[in-house]
Amino acid sequence: MEWTTLVESEIFQPDHRQLIEELGETRLREWVLEMNIIRAFEEKAEDLFARGLVHGTMHLSIGQEAVAVGASAAMEDGDYLLNHHRGHGHCLAWGSDVRLMMAEFLGKETGYCRGRGGSMHIANVEMNNLGANGIVGGGIPISVGVGLSIKKRKTRQVCLTIFGDGAANEGAFHESLNMASIWDLPVVYLCENNQYAMSMPVQKAFNIRYISQRAAAYGIAGVTVDGNDVLAVYDAVRTAAQRARNGEGPTLVEALTYRWKGHSKSDRQAYRTRDEVKEWQARDPIHRLAHLLEMSEAEYEEIVKKAQAAIEEAVEFANASPEPDLSTIMEGVYA
Repeated sequence: MEWTTLVESEIFQPDHRQLIEELGETRLREWVLEMNIIRAFEEKAEDLFARGLVHGTMHLSIGQEAVAVGASAAMEDGDYLLNHHRGHGHCLAWGSDVRLMMAEFLGKETGYCRGRGGSMHIANVEMNNLGANGIVGGGIPISVGVGLSIKKRKTRQVCLTIFGDGAANEGAFHESLNMASIWDLPVVYLCENNQYAMSMPVQKAFNIRYISQRAAAYGIAGVTVDGNDVLAVYDAVRTAAQRARNGEGPTLVEALTYRWKGHSKSDRQAYRTRDEVKEWQARDPIHRLAHLLEMSEAEYEEIVKKAQAAIEEAVEFANASPEPDLSTIMEGVYA
């Protein structure tokens, strides 16, 4: 696959039939389940928040499941993940235990960060998931350090760094991609463009057609894909990761998607219409893969029930878990 770093680029189109044959329908059905688990987790998170059982705020990724699943599936064991505040799906797709995820979300001692991280700061270091970040674009400069570490250790690892369209206008984005470029670091920069940075539409925040065109400024490869097409995300991120492993440096991948819910729970969504939301909901990434696999309605509903059952079990586990002991509050504090 050849990607251009010229200013004019188009949306990459994968060969769906070839990928289905290559990956196998069994594995792709597992992706349908994974995406449904992510959606069920987010729906339950919204319900728990509404009942006052969650501390702080949260950011839901309903409608964006294909980015998390496709990108994670494209990486290899031992690779690193850095993601952002809308990161429940990324963490789950990376292979995290949904019970420990729910425990962390509800601030319990059995959670991945012993209840200290909560919604926006879940990490699973044992799986090289270095965690989410409450600072917009906060994970992008960290990826430069991770990429440099990989290069110094001379391993074939790659760092997948996920951020939103709003983060692409942070100064740290430009500084980090420039440094990753001049050092040929093995980092895949994945911009999850869900069309709005809080309430700012991308059309007003960028004077270019695709955010991936920014790659030209740093002399690296860039590509834009349909972020609601899990196979497109998988193919693009896999190719970018292969480039990184081969010493060809970083790639900027832009996945065009949409969040069905508000930016956070305090968002009244006055900046968009219900018709716009419905239009994007018609492009449901989970239904699209199920349609490609020609799944029957009965088979699909069985998968949905399995996902919901997994979430209910996770809630039971979290509710039965102890609260953090106040005497341990300073543990893990280094500054």
